[in-house]
Amino acid sequence: MTAVSPTDTSALAAPPARPTLARTFWAMMAREVRVMRKNFVSTFTRVIAQPLLFVFVFAYVLPKIGTGGAMFAQQGRGPTFSTILVPGMVASSIVMQGIMAAIFPLMMELTWQRSITDRALAPVPVPLLGVQKIIAAATQAFVAGLLVFPAVLFIHAEGQGPSVHIDNWPLFLLMMVAGSLLSGAGGLLLGTLIDPQKSQVLFTIVLLPMTMLGCVYYPWAAMDGIRWLQIATLANPMVYLSEGLRAALTPQVEHMPFWAYGSVLVLGTAVVIWWATRTFTRRVLT
Repeated sequence: MTAVSPTDTSALAAPPARPTLARTFWAMMAREVRVMRKNFVSTFTRVIAQPLLFVFVFAYVLPKIGTGGAMFAQQGRGPTFSTILVPGMVASSIVMQGIMAAIFPLMMELTWQRSITDRALAPVPVPLLGVQKIIAAATQAFVAGLLVFPAVLFIHAEGQGPSVHIDNWPLFLLMMVAGSLLSGAGGLLLGTLIDPQKSQVLFTIVLLPMTMLGCVYYPWAAMDGIRWLQIATLANPMVYLSEGLRAALTPQVEHMPFWAYGSVLVLGTAVVIWWATRTFTRRVLT
């Protein structure tokens, strides 16, 4: 057996670790999870504040004073308004939180911090870095959707409780995952297209109309009397997520057929992810 000289450490040195795409990708995701865990209290407060306020007003205050709660339940028949509200509030939280979780960090990284250049030095293709940002934002959106359930299920006036049953778990998970990915990709796309100095336009022109006309507070079929608006809202992706969650959570409420909301969500998610990674790559490399 050949003896190893004490001064010859090359034979004892461990081979250098070689970064791989998977290892680097999961390292970046682990960083995002650590940041989410550290900021859980602030994230929870931000996520739950809006649906808590809306549910308190529409499902508790208005029924208590004799208005609002019976909007869809005439003379005790039909679903309560809180039943209508559950899928819409979950969809709204997923879309809003997914967009904000992607767009605000991206705007800081692309402007005064320019920390995106450090990320671009990682041994992964730049489009994959964009995909990582989409998945990180989608994770926050998914958690946001789950956090809404306690508010919409337990805050309501007497006799105005929601009737929610998940009879189709695959459909429910498909809607949650597709909606989360779509919102994360949408946030990345908007973050690379909108001038950071004009980000306030995002709320007034994009997010507010998207929420008010996204079938959050009413099913899409209820707009039959305003046919032109019913058709116009088909350009709003939140409509399809609200209707898909309505089919999964409250199938007794009239909703779109699966081929309508399912095809738009699945194909739309793929298209927006492709588009967002292209604009992200171009923005980072210029």
